[in-house]
Amino acid sequence: MTFVTNETSKQALQTFQSFDVDTQLALLWYGYLDIKDQLTPTNTTSAQEEAAVLYDHIRAMSPEEQLQAQRDIVAGADTQITRTYKSVSSSSKLDVWLRLAQGMEEGAVIQLPSDYQPPSETQDFVNQIKQLDFEERINFMRSAVIEMGPKS
Repeated sequence: MTFVTNETSKQALQTFQSFDVDTQLALLWYGYLDIKDQLTPTNTTSAQEEAAVLYDHIRAMSPEEQLQAQRDIVAGADTQITRTYKSVSSSSKLDVWLRLAQGMEEGAVIQLPSDYQPPSETQDFVNQIKQLDFEERINFMRSAVIEMGPKS
């Protein structure tokens, strides 16, 4: 299932998926920072509840385990947390990542190292994303996160 609707979004999604796991995690973080002031939660109660349960489970982990859980989701590893992630709705998946980003901002979830520098090849991707309007960016993010989790 994909929500991207234009060629720029489709190309951006393919580019995003070609990056390594840690780069994808960093780009999700930067994407959140880029749109957070425009976000207005509109998920259904059930999607919010699903996301909250999964987020709370990750938040309760040690920082190293939090990072590994996020890596496992992006990489499609087959673990209990990724199977849970795969079973929730697309809205819940997007909500999980938004909650994780908010948790990073609050210090409840492991943060990007302060000296992190994205690989230079991400610049073309960033330029593609900057061409998208807000709704297209949300659709891009939803398309990216629904593909994550075990490939079963």
